[in-house]
Amino acid sequence: MTRSTRPVERRSQEQRSSQMRVRLLDATIECLVEFGYAGTTSPRIAEKSGVTRGAQVHHFGSKNELVIAAVNHLAAKRAESVIRELGQIKAGPDPIGQVLELLWDIHDGPIFDATVELWVASRTDPELAREMAKFEVTVTNTLQSVIAQLVPPELNREIVDFVYTAMDSLRGIRISSYVDADPERAHRRWVRAQTNLRRIASPAVDQILGQSAR
Repeated sequence: MTRSTRPVERRSQEQRSSQMRVRLLDATIECLVEFGYAGTTSPRIAEKSGVTRGAQVHHFGSKNELVIAAVNHLAAKRAESVIRELGQIKAGPDPIGQVLELLWDIHDGPIFDATVELWVASRTDPELAREMAKFEVTVTNTLQSVIAQLVPPELNREIVDFVYTAMDSLRGIRISSYVDADPERAHRRWVRAQTNLRRIASPAVDQILGQSAR
């Protein structure tokens, strides 16, 4: 049997270091979801990531430093999820319905759960609060750019204002669902809320559509 002479591709030290950091950041988010902010400890993060405590300390000197880095990592993940959902949406006659479904997809999952843990912890941690404020700007800007691609320009401002109201409603539904024994109730409440939200949006949107059709 002839051995392959193809050289084995080796990772550089920089690549290994970068991958280790990502493992630590992903593990931090997983711990936030599984154990909550208080239960997200440095030993648990190290164990979940498969990284030694020494290597963890080399990359992040403290839990706070690691959590703040995870905030930025989480913001990137949230932005990616928005863009990914956008790729599955086709232009259609119901921009409001498309946006409402997009909002549910963004808020339904562990990324949102980890975000909630950080929001609550930020209430008593000024440094974390500052980082979470930046996080919200990143996510909101991404969402607005997605909306701009989903709807006609003349509808953009109306839809953005509508989205903030819808997002406040959805976040309340998702957070209250944490103590609900029925895992499907949150989505049923969101479907019901959509009916009422459409009543708020429809007059302004219909008016703009009517003007643009003249």
